[in-house]
Amino acid sequence: MAQAPVVYGASTRPPRGDYSQAGADYVCDQNWASYRDHEHALFARLYERQQQQLPGQACDEFITALGGLDLQHGIPHFEEVSARLHRITGWEIVAVPGLIPESAFFSLLAARRFPVTVWLRRPEEFDYIVEPDVFHDLFGHVPLLFDPVFADYMQAFGRGGLKAQGLQALEFLARLYWYTVEFGLIQSPHGLRVYGAGILSSASETVHSLADPRPARIAFDLQRVLRTPYRIDEFQDPYFVVESFQKLFDATAPDFTPLYRQISSMPALAMAPLPGERIYMATPSGKK
Repeated sequence: MAQAPVVYGASTRPPRGDYSQAGADYVCDQNWASYRDHEHALFARLYERQQQQLPGQACDEFITALGGLDLQHGIPHFEEVSARLHRITGWEIVAVPGLIPESAFFSLLAARRFPVTVWLRRPEEFDYIVEPDVFHDLFGHVPLLFDPVFADYMQAFGRGGLKAQGLQALEFLARLYWYTVEFGLIQSPHGLRVYGAGILSSASETVHSLADPRPARIAFDLQRVLRTPYRIDEFQDPYFVVESFQKLFDATAPDFTPLYRQISSMPALAMAPLPGERIYMATPSGKK
């Protein structure tokens, strides 16, 4: 999640990456040769821990795509990942030093270029990291860019973000990103599954999002999502559930300008379920 903290809830501390070699679009060289053996080993440990949790918890589209990424041996060359990705959905990944401004983030997405942070967390951050690192971005985000519908959704989001900047509506769009791309759940034929990168790159939140009885799992409604604040420093409550990626894309395809105008004077909605909302039940061990 390489974007600005004011919009997407990342750390407000000074960024960790080296921005001195980045271009005007914040893209830089990955410099793969600079990764040490212990960093490749740490990445492989993170991958092994997370992929063991995927069956019965991650959506099928994510699992299928992840199998072709070959991440189990360490940090991959971004060029190799991009070559495979471009053949399937026309996307590529580009290296960035870390958190980047909203305008740069949206511009890259609109051009079907996903920014991936180059640095890796430290061993003491194995279970939790404040800012997105290369593992979060590669493991959590890139697999679903192999899905044609979700790939189109991400490009549309980038285009929408560029427009929202001129409409003073970034807060609303941030909520959409948070509750879908980062912390989204999907109803599959086999029960609830995870597709959000923020969940899939966290061992504990993967279980929490599906099996814990405490958080609300609310059926996705665009206006509801845009008006609902989110937490950045603890497990989510609520989560929003989509029926399919196609329905998510269709719901968010129209021009948001009239909607922004309508909700700009409305108060934020409670995170707790509202009367009449469809609620999905927790599924023990993430399986139905």
